[in-house]
Amino acid sequence: MSLFEERKQQLTARYEQLINRRNEQLPCGNGIYDRYRYPVLTAEHAPLIWKYDFNPQTNPYFSERLGVNGVFNPGAIELNGKFYLAARVEGVDRKSFFAIAESDNGIDGFRFWNRPIVMPETEDPDINVYDMRLVQHEDGWIYGLFCTERKDPAAPQGDLSSAIAQCGIARTKDLITWERLDDLKTRSPQQRNVVLHPEFVNGKYAFYTRPQDGFIDTGSGGGIGWGLSDSIEHAVIDQEIIVDDRKYHTIKEVKNGQGPAPIKTAKGWLHIAHGVRGTAAGLRYVLYAFLTDLHEPHRVTHRPGGHLIAPEGEERVGDVSNVVFCNGVIARANGDVYIYYASSDTRVHVATTTIDRLLDYVLHTPEDPLRSYACVQQRLELIARNEQQTAMQ
Repeated sequence: MSLFEERKQQLTARYEQLINRRNEQLPCGNGIYDRYRYPVLTAEHAPLIWKYDFNPQTNPYFSERLGVNGVFNPGAIELNGKFYLAARVEGVDRKSFFAIAESDNGIDGFRFWNRPIVMPETEDPDINVYDMRLVQHEDGWIYGLFCTERKDPAAPQGDLSSAIAQCGIARTKDLITWERLDDLKTRSPQQRNVVLHPEFVNGKYAFYTRPQDGFIDTGSGGGIGWGLSDSIEHAVIDQEIIVDDRKYHTIKEVKNGQGPAPIKTAKGWLHIAHGVRGTAAGLRYVLYAFLTDLHEPHRVTHRPGGHLIAPEGEERVGDVSNVVFCNGVIARANGDVYIYYASSDTRVHVATTTIDRLLDYVLHTPEDPLRSYACVQQRLELIARNEQQTAMQ
């Protein structure tokens, strides 16, 4: 057997073993959600035909030609009983693209389709695209909203890192063929983490935005925004209001952003978002949740204090360490919820829960009182109630 055939067979066997590996729910969770032992998508899940030249004449050593650095930050959707992730795949060249991975049960067995998504360009070509939110809108289309990044034309000569981020919009019926629409236009210099609300609001398309002054720094941007547009083909938001603002010395003091589209429940719209704070080791990203009014989705009714999900164990290590990020969630008709979160810009995990458990969390977890003394009072009240309950038993 040639070296080419030997390596091809070995790598193929390893790949199939990875795809067919069963995932395991970890015991003794926090009662809000359950974590799983293995990531659901990694760079190793990328098909061999994406990376290797299969011609022994041009690749006698079966060497990797187009490497994959990471798979993370997927949008998520359920169609016809199957789970689909529109993952951000980053090549070793640092460019990202989108690709669909499919699973029967949502916790393992995710296999990428043979071909990545071909996302059409606008007249001003994207340099990089990433972090797609998938939304099945009541108008009948599936929309993908993503960050489109281009070099800042106003950057000084020699500055090759300054960029402008905006919201790209595309739509599809089958996740295969995509129609590119105009980028979202707002008054903000930069837009990231833009999400389409799944229903019309006052007959208009509604967006959750994240206005910011710079590519990294939010500047005067106050938090998660909200705006309406008459059109989706040529989306324009004239006015943004802040739905969920940043706060000093909290999990969202540096910046925050909407994750996936909110989940509609009987108690209101259930949101999963990310919050960022500064530490001596750099920025730390966590996930948090809040609830907004069913009829006024921009009005927050409940804000549990602290984070919902933070990086643990190996999740803390990767290309951008100490980060969890979510832009994909699937809420099934039976009440089950699958939260797809990435860790450290490297891999994708799943946490499972239910609508009832998440609502219990957001409705009954105290809000952050913003001061150490008040936080101690909250805890003392909990201790006193528990002591009283124990004495009654």
